[in-house]
Amino acid sequence: QVQLVESGGGLVQAGGSLRLSCAASGFTFRNYGMSWYRQAPGKERELVARISSAGGITTYADSVKGRFTISRDNPKNTVYLQMNSLKPEDTAVYYCNAVHLDSWGQGTQVTVSS
Repeated sequence: QVQLVESGGGLVQAGGSLRLSCAASGFTFRNYGMSWYRQAPGKERELVARISSAGGITTYADSVKGRFTISRDNPKNTVYLQMNSLKPEDTAVYYCNAVHLDSWGQGTQVTVSS
């Protein structure tokens, strides 16, 4: 079965950095694009970043462009989200997901204080 385990979240002050990790199993990781989503209290789940299966193409939400970087290590079945220059508006639970697979992990909480 598909399993996605997010980690790396925490509490950080505005301007700080965090690196999120997502360990994947139960499917052929290298064949799937991967995405990071986030959901803040009272808001809809938002697509943050996406990376193609081989890692050659990345896309970002306008709100994080220039601050966040998505990457992947296919031999390790892991996708990352490097988050720099964090803002309070980035506070949310962050989830990873394989493109076209409707499976979600438990998420990891990111809290940015002002």
